Amino acid sequence: MKNPKLQARSRPKDDPEQLFQRLRQGDRAALSRALTLIESKNPVHQKIAANILDHCLPHAGQSIRLGITGSPGVGKSTFIEALGMHCLNQGHRIAVLAVDPSSSITKGSLLGDKTRMEQLSRQESAFIRPSPANETLGGVAHSTKESILLCEAAGYDLIFVETVGVGQSETLVKQMVDFFLLLILPGSGDDLQGIKRGIVELADLIVVNKADGDRRKLARQTQRDFAQALHLFPPSDAQWTVHVRQASAFENEGIDDIWTLVSEHHSSQSEAIQHHRAEQNAFWLDSRFRDLARSKILSLPGLQEQIEIQKQQLIEGKQSLTAALQQLDQELNRHFPS
Repeated sequence: MKNPKLQARSRPKDDPEQLFQRLRQGDRAALSRALTLIESKNPVHQKIAANILDHCLPHAGQSIRLGITGSPGVGKSTFIEALGMHCLNQGHRIAVLAVDPSSSITKGSLLGDKTRMEQLSRQESAFIRPSPANETLGGVAHSTKESILLCEAAGYDLIFVETVGVGQSETLVKQMVDFFLLLILPGSGDDLQGIKRGIVELADLIVVNKADGDRRKLARQTQRDFAQALHLFPPSDAQWTVHVRQASAFENEGIDDIWTLVSEHHSSQSEAIQHHRAEQNAFWLDSRFRDLARSKILSLPGLQEQIEIQKQQLIEGKQSLTAALQQLDQELNRHFPS
């Protein structure tokens, strides 16, 4: 018998076929609802979402997927709006999947990108979807990968993924986009030793943003510093040279040059992009299955109680971490005897 509480949470209009048809016709409300279903942890919603995704798959994959990251205050939202408006003028349809930071205490999210991208959010050919990052490493919502497919099926040919950029691993961003753009501030060259080498190595393009006013000279020096630093990295197998550019999103300077580089990468690396997307799918299957297995294991009867007991033993100094893990291993063996 179906759970009436779960049934009550699913709207009568959540018919997968109808939502898909409306989504394909450019119905923004249908796209928003489909994205909500994708983000939901409700089992009923997840089943509907999977059905919609099956319908969307043949119509997805025809976009440029662009990841944009950078530390807070670097101007990501302003940069995306400037680049987005430039691309709209060239006839593109743009979807922005902006992942906002969530509070680890209240689980609340700022969700302010529609306010920060006021001009872009008013455009008929642009769609902005803020999603809370929750506790996902790298500032990427757990549903972002599937959200890209929905937006592509809805006819958006340029997908921006804006990440939180608070210092966590950005590997997850790279694993869902074709082009990874790192924004830095003028003067960042002074802190080269402190900048994560891994993030720089992932970047396909480094942009010194806010290169305007009295920061222009400093921006030029930062550009030179990063260009020199890139020569110290081991050669990459990719047939793409990482560039360092300056831009002022506020004054709309350097935006056309950056879009030219993104377009050049997409046209010259088409075969590599398809191979990369196939590898990404395998990565996400492995990652999401691990999440699924973890949730199933943690829901085993008595396991959470045993974890709390072991935590208390550790807090009180009555046993070591190794001993606690051994106790939990015995509990798992009780459920999964070898």
